[in-house]
Amino acid sequence: MIINSGRLCCLLLAASVLCLCTKPSPNNVGNGEGPTVTDINGNVYHSVIIGTQVWMVENLKTTRYDDSSAIPLGTDNTAWMNLTSAAYCWYLNDSSTYKNPYGALYNWYAVNTGKLAPVGWHVPSDSEWSVLVAFAGGDTSAGGVLKEAGNTHWASPNTGATNNPYGFSALPGGCRNLNGTFGNFGGGYWWSSTAYDANYSWTRFMFYYNASVIRQYSNRVYGFSVRCIRDNW
Repeated sequence: MIINSGRLCCLLLAASVLCLCTKPSPNNVGNGEGPTVTDINGNVYHSVIIGTQVWMVENLKTTRYDDSSAIPLGTDNTAWMNLTSAAYCWYLNDSSTYKNPYGALYNWYAVNTGKLAPVGWHVPSDSEWSVLVAFAGGDTSAGGVLKEAGNTHWASPNTGATNNPYGFSALPGGCRNLNGTFGNFGGGYWWSSTAYDANYSWTRFMFYYNASVIRQYSNRVYGFSVRCIRDNW
């Protein structure tokens, strides 16, 4: 089939416009219209577009890597505190109560496998977290913008929480401590994929009593939540 030059130009122009419309500019905000993704366990996650990034709305809850191999489940406190390899758990070892909506808790060794997120997604780097926080207003106020509003899941007063305009819906999943015990359910704790040194990696925290997002490095033994970000957006 022969296509004349005028028609070819129109087709190329239409394709260019389509590409421009499907990729967000730095001025776009999340509107709940990101794609859904299903992990290897069949868990379905929603996502939101925030600036030039696409973030999952829910914390990760997979018990298998993207190659279908199992992530070791750690239930014993002493065994957890001595781990130097990947593991996950549910808060208070109670999946029926905490899997939905809070997701699983993972140590950083699981994050560092590079196989934790569904295909096409990844655990965000420290710099990708920084881009999100800056876009949402900066360290002292972004937590309010990103936290789920109200007290269904967050303790009162859930300072500054609006969840608008992005719909990121951050939740207080608590953590697993260095001694293997569970605690701090008044806060949300998330890993990044970025190492700080040989024993610590960068994290982000949000709490019910302020509107901040706190950047801190944490020992890799901790069990924290994971939010995923889309590749190559």
